[in-house]
Amino acid sequence: MSYFLSEEQELIRKAAKEFAETEIKPKAKELDETHEFPWDWVNECAELGFLGVSIPEKYGGAGADCLSEMLIIEEIAKYSGSLALIIDAHTSLGCMPLLHDGTEEQKQKYLIPAAKGEKLMSFGLTEPGAGSDAGGTQTTAVLDGDEWVLNGTKCWITNIGAAKTYIVTAKTDLDKGNRGISAFIVEAGTPGFEVGKPERKMGLNNSNTGDLYFKNCRIRKENLLGKLNKGFPVFLRGLDEGRLAISAMAVGMAQGALELATVYAKERVQFGKPISSFQGISFKLAEMAINIEAARTMLYNAARLRDAGLPYSKEAAMVKAFSSEMCVDACDKSLQIHGGNGYSKELEIERYYRDAKLLTIGEGTSEINRMVIANHLLA
Repeated sequence: MSYFLSEEQELIRKAAKEFAETEIKPKAKELDETHEFPWDWVNECAELGFLGVSIPEKYGGAGADCLSEMLIIEEIAKYSGSLALIIDAHTSLGCMPLLHDGTEEQKQKYLIPAAKGEKLMSFGLTEPGAGSDAGGTQTTAVLDGDEWVLNGTKCWITNIGAAKTYIVTAKTDLDKGNRGISAFIVEAGTPGFEVGKPERKMGLNNSNTGDLYFKNCRIRKENLLGKLNKGFPVFLRGLDEGRLAISAMAVGMAQGALELATVYAKERVQFGKPISSFQGISFKLAEMAINIEAARTMLYNAARLRDAGLPYSKEAAMVKAFSSEMCVDACDKSLQIHGGNGYSKELEIERYYRDAKLLTIGEGTSEINRMVIANHLLA
């Protein structure tokens, strides 16, 4: 089906597809079992320009659009959700706040090396007591002379350890709630800033996720990102970008699960014929294909709204809620088609099944995204 991609977008998609099929697909299952961070893949993505594809050329990127970034994530997620998530956290959550809200000095110092893939980015929002309620942030930042002093803990942060630059949120006015939160740039290795050990997760084993600790961590006054007490809009914009990226992951992973199920259904013989000839199986494949197509169309539409400079927050929440749940369902159907063999770690679908669940939680749970959608409808 034609998605009316431009020539540039199609070239980017083909480059990502070739990389995913030649470099990721043969190694993804084995690497998943090691729980290692995929530095070789990340470095190759940097060389291909994938880590700054939608960043303007003057800041080290490729100058492409948001849809191009989604095409890359979709193709990569088809074989590795972990690598797709690493790219999402780096580009959508890390680079974009710098691009939208950073000063020229901050862009020169932090965005350019990030866009070139020389330094990975991370975004620290979630806390032990502030998950869906991001406004409940307890980490504080107090101005002391020419330095901000940060204290607090972040959890479930992607790219920990691997990232060299972290965008974090902290309360700068305890009496103003959401209107008293600011965003800051913190470099790895800053005294008083420590990174915890990666969590042992259910899935996405090659993506580092864990805690960040700030104990009297001092950063330059100039490391305030955006305006004082205006950090809430900074990360809301970042979450909109991230929701598109999670949706691209969902579409890619679901497509991969569908293709695995299709091949297996044509090869697996029961009752003297391929199980694909049974309606109970073929209808599952058809339902998967329908829902993937719907999610992909929603994703591309939302990305195009973003590229046109039009409001897309509602559409981002809609596609994120739909596509993430669609992906979980597609992986479930695919594993069911594989039967007992699918439950074994010998086959790929077991990994897809584990990886998919995070998509309904990260970048706003399905419930929070429905709240966002309802708020837009009722405003």
